[in-house]
Amino acid sequence: MRIRLDIAYDGTHFRGWAKQPGLRTVQGTLEDALARIVGSEVHFVVAGRTDAGVHAAGQVAHVDLDDAQWARITSRHGRAAADPAGSIAHRMRGVLGSYPDATVHRSSAAPDGFDARFSAVWRRYRYRLADDVSGYDPARRLDTTSIRGELDVGAMDAAAQSLIGLHDFAAYCKAREEATTIRTLLDYSWHRDVDGTLVAEVRADAFCHSMVRALVGACAAVGEQKLDITDLVALRDALERTSAFKVLAARGLTLTEVGYPADGLLASRAEQTRARRDSE
Repeated sequence: MRIRLDIAYDGTHFRGWAKQPGLRTVQGTLEDALARIVGSEVHFVVAGRTDAGVHAAGQVAHVDLDDAQWARITSRHGRAAADPAGSIAHRMRGVLGSYPDATVHRSSAAPDGFDARFSAVWRRYRYRLADDVSGYDPARRLDTTSIRGELDVGAMDAAAQSLIGLHDFAAYCKAREEATTIRTLLDYSWHRDVDGTLVAEVRADAFCHSMVRALVGACAAVGEQKLDITDLVALRDALERTSAFKVLAARGLTLTEVGYPADGLLASRAEQTRARRDSE
């Protein structure tokens, strides 16, 4: 039985999503919670592996339960018996306790062909950046990066728009051996919210390591007038990692949503994505 899990977490005190020996991670915390319920080890497959300190409001994962594990879920009475897959999130929240920094909002039986990672068609991130216009808000210190000076949001937005499309983003990615840096940046924009905080919305088919934080750092440099709008395209097309701008802190970054095709297209999308990754 494949279960879809809709997940949120404050990444501040996690060493990222992926399980690592001896370290506290989101995957390890949530897998341990579900293992207590089903009586044995489980393994989550996630839509996007977030780095240490990165948050999520709309993360998605799936888990495959064997017959014995599923029997532990369906043996419950009352509300759980009517919707055993849906009861998993409620039971995990009970194990995680009050005010946890990771939770499962919803659990459901996954549609045929669903793969949290390979069926996804896009991921959306938000980045919050405070400058002298918005000021520093202590209540938002864990999800907002601060920078001195007043940034030009119009120039930042224009710079962001110039990067949209299918490109090699090697200049904006931390290199990983044998991993492609070609991505389709679907949307990228900057605006100020009602409190004056600078907010970036970034959506792509997938992101390579540290790509979003590099993209926002580059636009921040434009907002500070340290770089011109045209510089960002030139740097991108040079295809080399650069020190012309700072990669901004993880605290300002949140994975907000993962997009999937209609149920009938989930399996074919997963097959296409796997085939492309295998050829890279």
